Amino acid sequence: MNYEVEERVDRLETLLGQFIVQTNTALTRFERGLESFKNEMRDFKDEMRDFKDEMSGFKNEMRDFKDEMLESKKNQEEQTRQMNKQWGDLANKWGTLVEDLVFPSFPQIILEKFNEKIEDKMIRRERQLADGRRKEFDLIAISKQHVFLNSTKSKLKSQYVDDFVEEIGLFWEFFPDYQNKKLIGIMASLYIEESVLTYAERNGFLVLGVGMEIMEIKNRADFEPKIWLYNP
Repeated sequence: MNYEVEERVDRLETLLGQFIVQTNTALTRFERGLESFKNEMRDFKDEMRDFKDEMSGFKNEMRDFKDEMLESKKNQEEQTRQMNKQWGDLANKWGTLVEDLVFPSFPQIILEKFNEKIEDKMIRRERQLADGRRKEFDLIAISKQHVFLNSTKSKLKSQYVDDFVEEIGLFWEFFPDYQNKKLIGIMASLYIEESVLTYAERNGFLVLGVGMEIMEIKNRADFEPKIWLYNP
């Protein structure tokens, strides 16, 4: 009986020893796996830190690029303004330069803005009345429904806007054949200050200035010019 007990105790000790060995082996593998995982996490953190640094550098580069583009745009706009101003000063000496730019662009501008084709156009049209009064109009363009009367100046001024209002009032006296047509006033210039453009809009005038295709409309996109009618 004592022999059987001892045999069982020996078997249990053997099983316990095997269990301890297996447990130690499993713990060793777990510790190795945990250490490997810690190393991988450490490497991952380093990679994320490097990535964050790279993204921060990229953002700084993009910010610098954006600033450079804005500065370049400002410089280009300033150069364009200076060029237009100088061009306007030259036009004062050469007289016909502005008309040479406006005249070729006029039909396309009218077509795009009003969807009307120009049937006739006259540049520097002068007429004298029976009472001796004489008047020259820079550019007159005729469509089926409208008369487009243009006043061209090298540099647009508020006084020229006021003068053009008076000029429109006289137009039908010199051209009574067009009294049945609606009139739209258009001012063209190489150099246009923002305040003068606003003043011209308040008086209902479409304003043309130098653009990518010789001359272009400078008014607000939603601006609609005033319609002038003959009022005897």
